[in-house]
Amino acid sequence: MPVCVVVLSDQAAAEGLTQQLRDTDVPLLMCQAIPPEGDVIDSVALLSPNLTRQRRQKAMARWLMPFGFLAGVTFTKITNLTTFAAFGPWGETLIGGLMGMGSGLMGSYAAAASVDSDNEAGVRILRNRRDEGSWLVLVETPNGIEAPWQVVQRSRPQQVVRLNDL
Repeated sequence: MPVCVVVLSDQAAAEGLTQQLRDTDVPLLMCQAIPPEGDVIDSVALLSPNLTRQRRQKAMARWLMPFGFLAGVTFTKITNLTTFAAFGPWGETLIGGLMGMGSGLMGSYAAAASVDSDNEAGVRILRNRRDEGSWLVLVETPNGIEAPWQVVQRSRPQQVVRLNDL
């Protein structure tokens, strides 16, 4: 879904733009003003690298852990190692599978941390503008519908950053 973030200098301009956008006929999925102070920005998934990384890690764990379990069971069966022989043949196989599943979980953390998001450069710019004291207005529209650019331009933004353009 098309998302743009409008950078404005003060609260009055941000709240005015937010109200003008909500008053238009354009359907908006999200229209949110983000102040330069506080932790509101960290709760917005598109503008928080940590939330993006956590979501990516959970998605990867969903498929890496079952494959890790199967790999652990397979490794235990095809090798003649008897590391956990005290637990019997089924217990040894199960422990091997659980260790493989743990490896899949660790791999999901490593893989999620090593992949950069598509919007990382834009998000970094926006977070820097916010740290400099600017207000951000997040505007998200449904697919195929453009944001009301005339309304945005009338607010005289410092910058407009497009994220997730499909």
